[in-house]
Amino acid sequence: MNYKMNTYINEKLIEFNKNIENKRIAIIGLGVSNKPLIDYFYNHKAKVTAFDDRDKEKIDSDIIEKLDSYKMNYYFGENALDHLVGFDYIFRAPSCRPDTPQIVKEVERGAILTSEIEKVLELAPCKVFGITGSDGKTTTTTLIYKILEANGYNCFLGGNIGTPLFTEIEKMKPEDMVVLELSSFQLMNMKISPDIAVVTNIAPNHLNVHKDYQEYIDSKKNIFLHQNSNGLLVINKDNEITKEFYKEAKGKVRFFSSKEILDNGVIFDRSDNIIKVCEDGIRKHFVKKENMKLRGVHNCENACAAIAATMDFSKEDITRKTIEEFSGVEHRIEYIRTINGVEWYNDSIGTSPSRTIAGLNSFDEKIVLIAGGYDKHLDYEPIAKPIMQNVSKLILVGQTSEKIQNAVLNEANKEGKTIPIYRCSTLEETIKKAKEVAIKGEVVLFSPASASFDMFKNFEERGNKFKELVNKI
Repeated sequence: MNYKMNTYINEKLIEFNKNIENKRIAIIGLGVSNKPLIDYFYNHKAKVTAFDDRDKEKIDSDIIEKLDSYKMNYYFGENALDHLVGFDYIFRAPSCRPDTPQIVKEVERGAILTSEIEKVLELAPCKVFGITGSDGKTTTTTLIYKILEANGYNCFLGGNIGTPLFTEIEKMKPEDMVVLELSSFQLMNMKISPDIAVVTNIAPNHLNVHKDYQEYIDSKKNIFLHQNSNGLLVINKDNEITKEFYKEAKGKVRFFSSKEILDNGVIFDRSDNIIKVCEDGIRKHFVKKENMKLRGVHNCENACAAIAATMDFSKEDITRKTIEEFSGVEHRIEYIRTINGVEWYNDSIGTSPSRTIAGLNSFDEKIVLIAGGYDKHLDYEPIAKPIMQNVSKLILVGQTSEKIQNAVLNEANKEGKTIPIYRCSTLEETIKKAKEVAIKGEVVLFSPASASFDMFKNFEERGNKFKELVNKI
């Protein structure tokens, strides 16, 4: 057995490597997922041309140096794709829409459009878990990875988190496990699905990039539409969109819920705060919420999804121990420190109203909420009632400040209540104001309900800045 494991040869990968020799390959977008492709294709004697819509000065200098040293062609700037002519393969970054006119024209001419993540799905010789959703996918992905790892599997973590896995395929063996967090952008145009697909939930998001909500939903569905009868689809029974996905599933479907008592699936029973595994109407107690380090009902739902995805591969006691000991992922209701009896939390991942609502529902204490950021053209009406129920003071910053304020004031008028609202122009100002108005026993929660791009590169940079400023108080 060990001899076979050590001498496994991935025939599909060998064939692909032979096939790309001397082929013309376009790499569109020089972000995290595509950077490793430069070395890989150079080493396999492919003829690479790189494209990026950013100007040359905004591209990392080490990438430019590498392209020059490899004598690769490149085109930068808004008209770069005008040079996309005569290629065999096009590897697009997630941020590049597959229906970009120049790409469509080149595909019609005969080029094969793919991506780093699609090739991982095609060429990995082992079981692949894929997790998507509007909220909770990083926590669920990380939990699945940790459960499998605790069971002794050699695991690879990638997709939206971890490192790009395309260059790791040659290290993978049939008995290994790959766990991928997949965004709607990565799933657009995808023609292959993971063996085990998980959809945590779906709510309006990224509508500044997707043509409409339906396109966003259709992108997410690619995570399971190309499965075969051996596939497993894990879906949220409580979500109006995802609960209907079972009708299109080709393999087995397993539901999870925190609102229904299912006969089959995994539930978080709110009546006694216990996660239960259900089979033919028999509900086995699995994890008590009080024994979990993660806060909030939404994290119990994430745990349910992780249990449902891994139960065929994990021992119960190992799954239970992993869930109980898991303290969460950075920037997701992340405790920073306590100042004068006030706990401060970083939830910079709160890039949409639904994410922030989940954060608000995670606390029994009254909340001083810091919110606002880049406008992704989302509806802020749904967040108004949860703010009125859970928030003592609201501090706003960024492009969406006015939208959030108007939604909250409309709700306050309906309810005949008032709420103190403060408008700030910088993150530093919001922290100063929060320290000033928060009283002992309250929680300060930084959960913007908006993207970060008005002031920061991404939500991680925003969260790190918030933590840095809070730790300086």
